[in-house]
Amino acid sequence: MDGNARWAKKNKLSLEKGYKKGIEKLNKVVDISIENKINYLSVFALSTENFKRKNVHIIFNIITNFLDEFINKINKEKVKINIFGNRSNLPNKIIKIFNDIEKKTKNNKKIILNVGFNYGSKDEIMMCIKKIKKSKEIDSINEKVIRKNLYFPNIPDPDILIRTGGFNRLSNFLLYQLSYTELFFIKSLWPDITKKQIESIFMQYQKIERKHGL
Repeated sequence: MDGNARWAKKNKLSLEKGYKKGIEKLNKVVDISIENKINYLSVFALSTENFKRKNVHIIFNIITNFLDEFINKINKEKVKINIFGNRSNLPNKIIKIFNDIEKKTKNNKKIILNVGFNYGSKDEIMMCIKKIKKSKEIDSINEKVIRKNLYFPNIPDPDILIRTGGFNRLSNFLLYQLSYTELFFIKSLWPDITKKQIESIFMQYQKIERKHGL
């Protein structure tokens, strides 16, 4: 969900309003995904790198102040939410909010929304290695063992990655899981992405002859 801060600057609004607009857009993207019968939607809300920035407290304030409205809507639409990332250095208040969200939505089945927060793929892989090292499976490492020790081993790899904001890079997102994902990079900032753009990408994807291994 790249571009909230730049969108706020472009529109001469506060950073808080930019991130709030980003949450509103996420609501709409969830609706679009449901309309198009998407079973899993994964979004990158905050990277481990951005977590170190001085304005991260603004994101915490938004979670505290605006998330209830978002969750109420999501719950009505039967969306299950998984939040993945490193929680060890998050404020206790934020961890409690995340736990409550996952608990409230755990039985929803219309679509699964995975939210990366304080997430970095390198960090996930390091965590995975440490877990395997401590386990009895250290001498029998294979893909199944690695998968089992990632954040969500039962979530299928993404078919499509849509990167907003004009940068043609993965930025440390799901590096292990994106091996055969079709990549789409668009210039629009996250709050500006439209239903037409998203559904156009879905149509392009349908025309792709996917060949794993080539």
